[in-house]
Amino acid sequence: MIDTMAFLLVFFMIASLAMTRQAGMPVSLPKAEAAAPQTWGDRALVVTLNRQGEVYLDRQLVGRDELEQRVRARVEKRPELLVVINADAALRHGDVIQAMDAVKKAGAAHMAIATAPSGEMQAKR
Repeated sequence: MIDTMAFLLVFFMIASLAMTRQAGMPVSLPKAEAAAPQTWGDRALVVTLNRQGEVYLDRQLVGRDELEQRVRARVEKRPELLVVINADAALRHGDVIQAMDAVKKAGAAHMAIATAPSGEMQAKR
């Protein structure tokens, strides 16, 4: 009986981890052959840049000029946060670099750029 309960506990723990998704907005990510599916859970702060040039911080619309201070406030509370740049493939390279620069100036020690595995260039849901 205890073995069964332990098995069920482990099963549900693993299943709940597998069901977490990245908290970004739907964008068409650039593809990369070396990309692998990742889940970040609550240890990541997602900065999304959509095709229209709008900037979102964990699904909340923010102005480009306030991105740095909003990221700084979150990173000061949790310095281990990974900041994931979730940018639409149609954006200009300079727009992505601007966002990365704001994140770096905010003091983020860890940053990643979200990509889609090759052949799966579709909007994330």
